[in-house]
Amino acid sequence: MPIYEYVCMECESHFEELVRNGHDPDCPDCGTENVRKQFSVFAAHGTAEQPSFGASGGGCCGGSCGCH
Repeated sequence: MPIYEYVCMECESHFEELVRNGHDPDCPDCGTENVRKQFSVFAAHGTAEQPSFGASGGGCCGGSCGCH
């Protein structure tokens, strides 16, 4: 079941809801059915190792493409 972000068109509350059967939820703050799905962007958090192009000879200016 997907989680969607919503905004209430009556009280402007923003909330997330686990959606079942494709039915939009009521606003948890004011109870109205007048809510709209919001466009949300997936965000990945964490630390990823960045490649090292230093003395190892990798990367374009590390010697593999001919620029010196």
